[in-house]
Amino acid sequence: MTTEFDLGALLAERGAERYELHAKHLNPQLPRMLHTIGFDKVYERAEGAHFFDAEGNDYLDMLAGFGVMGLGRHHPVVRKALHDVLDLDLADLTRFDCQPLPGLLAERLLAHSPHLDRVFFGNSGTEAVETALKFARYATGRPRVLYCDHAFHGLTTGSLSVNGESGFRDGFAPLLPDTPVPLGDLDALARELKKGDVAALIVEPIQGKGVHEAPPGYLRAAQELLHRHKALLIADEVQTGLGRTGDFYAYQHEDGVEPDLVCVAKALSGGYVPVGATLGKEWIFKKVYSSMDRVLVHSASFGSNAQAMACGLAVLSVMENEQIVAGVRRTGELLKSRLTALVGTYELLADVRGRGLMIGIEFGKPSSLKLRSRWSMLQAARKGLFAQMVVVPLLQKHRILTQVSGDHLEVIKLIPPLIVDEADVERFVDAFTAVMDDAHSGGGLMWDFGKTLIKQAVANR
Repeated sequence: MTTEFDLGALLAERGAERYELHAKHLNPQLPRMLHTIGFDKVYERAEGAHFFDAEGNDYLDMLAGFGVMGLGRHHPVVRKALHDVLDLDLADLTRFDCQPLPGLLAERLLAHSPHLDRVFFGNSGTEAVETALKFARYATGRPRVLYCDHAFHGLTTGSLSVNGESGFRDGFAPLLPDTPVPLGDLDALARELKKGDVAALIVEPIQGKGVHEAPPGYLRAAQELLHRHKALLIADEVQTGLGRTGDFYAYQHEDGVEPDLVCVAKALSGGYVPVGATLGKEWIFKKVYSSMDRVLVHSASFGSNAQAMACGLAVLSVMENEQIVAGVRRTGELLKSRLTALVGTYELLADVRGRGLMIGIEFGKPSSLKLRSRWSMLQAARKGLFAQMVVVPLLQKHRILTQVSGDHLEVIKLIPPLIVDEADVERFVDAFTAVMDDAHSGGGLMWDFGKTLIKQAVANR
């Protein structure tokens, strides 16, 4: 008997139920939140850095699926690679052979990663972090990993243990015995290392939460301290890696930094098949995989699958052939300079920071009495509401998708696809300027929406 399955027909029949299905069978708070802030859009298709609704209106994506869509959606080279690997009918995941694609992707990834020698492929960023934590502990024989305040390294139990945001950790204890240190504080790092039980420090060169960059010289000095105490440096490049900040890795902006382990994911997938990778030095891998008895001491059921490997190879090919990293530097400098020029113009705009196409826009308390009273009212209800007031009209009035950079933060984070162009930059800046003009006018729909957010925040207490 032949089984027939028509995905297109299923979506045509049931696609309109998307929000109801999610509310009934998945996380019920997601559709509730989307309805509340007016983000319950219906996107019909996507291409590059743009979504399109049923009427053909285009939406500029400045979020890139939290960084997954580095090359935008449905890049033709990645899409063809996926079709090709499916059509080859490979004997994939036999577990008792060595397929060529994982080795080829590791070889190509390591070519961009001087001082690193081997790769473990998993399925996500949090798995890449879990791998690094396990390898660091085993290689050093020590239990404790240090992490930075406000860090985000994932939400599985190990990576949650090095997550610097209490909102994610609350209620999930006990976690692993890990310890936070302030980003950039070498004295705090030294104090912890003197205790003699530290396996590693894990750090994002630019933190996703708030878009805070490690101070100049910090990574190199931290590395020297760690190695002096026989501990390791783990660079979490899950969001910052693969060109996001204008170098292949964000740690490469600082001379002399050679992490012992590096975590990547997100953009390596091409937006199609989940993949994570932990890159490390030879001696670490040899210590973990020290004998044939330990050949499967760390593995992943879907790790190194052919579809993910094909997508990763296609992504790196596009990055090299289309000079994506150089393009990010140019476009990122343009975007940041255009936004930085607005800081003195708007009293609610406090700071613009970041590198490449990872930019944080921070809002702060205004000086004028009328705006200050409204700002204080929002802050009293819940910190972060003003940033949400900016994000909503960017989507509703200007069809631009952005995000608040973290809970209780007055920061918008821009992480668009790495392929955005000058026209996209100008579109965003024009829209952002219009929203700022409205916010500073002291009236209008934006502040009316603020009242709605206040009521919602109070009701949730």
